Amino acid sequence: MIYFSFIVSVVSLIGSLYFSEIKGFIPCNLCWYQRILMYPLPFLILISLIKDDKNIKYYLGGLSLIGIIIAGYHNFIQFNQKQSAFCSITSNCSTVYEKYFDFITIPLMSLVAFLLIFLASCFIKINSNIENTQD
Repeated sequence: MIYFSFIVSVVSLIGSLYFSEIKGFIPCNLCWYQRILMYPLPFLILISLIKDDKNIKYYLGGLSLIGIIIAGYHNFIQFNQKQSAFCSITSNCSTVYEKYFDFITIPLMSLVAFLLIFLASCFIKINSNIENTQD
């Protein structure tokens, strides 16, 4: 599951950079908060794999849970076309840049990525508890 989390976080990082640097989308403030939470994850996971850090489940769980809250709020704003105190005049959080299959937006992709990483961290925690009880 740690490798799955690594792949999801790397794809999220690359996708985020693709949308802003190649497609030229201007990230809103909520997008930046989500990036701040997502960008360190591949590096934390890689370091935990090298160092065999068993506590990575807590780092992943904490960061991804906060990311779920922010991305969920961002989806609410975007879906309801509301304005938020977090957003500025130059970058509107309710702007929909891309829509895939008529419902998948960039904040929804972020929410799904954070959910997948959070669930993976829960599975890692459950597996470590099972291994500890069998010893």
